[in-house]
Amino acid sequence: MSDVLTLSQVKVPGSARSKEDAIREAGGILVDVGAVTPDYIDAVFEREKSVSTYMGNYLAIPHGTNESKESIKRSALSVIRYDPAIDWDGNEVRFAIGIAGYEGGHMEILSKVAILFSDTDEVDKLIAARSSEELYALLNAVNED
Repeated sequence: MSDVLTLSQVKVPGSARSKEDAIREAGGILVDVGAVTPDYIDAVFEREKSVSTYMGNYLAIPHGTNESKESIKRSALSVIRYDPAIDWDGNEVRFAIGIAGYEGGHMEILSKVAILFSDTDEVDKLIAARSSEELYALLNAVNED
């Protein structure tokens, strides 16, 4: 199985200044690496209409609806850090992690991300990373089985 996260899927800093642009930016990376088809991004907006994907600790995990499974070609993540934070339904978001889980593979990936972001010391390290390379090195654990 290929890695769900590669250096090309990590962006520091992101260029979006709104939640909508952040969803497009995170989804665009997944499209660019061939993990999803472009219509997956529409499904992410549909999900966001029903429930915010803000998770706490400066993290949002935009992802598609159950109906968008056919748009997913392989499991992958996109990770974007925003400097400064963007407004996500009244919350400060520094990290948008786009996720595509092929054949249910997203639950294991989500649990690894959740564990990492539940530790405020780890989040501080992620915020302090000075480059995409540094951020990727801190997040590489999501690729480990």
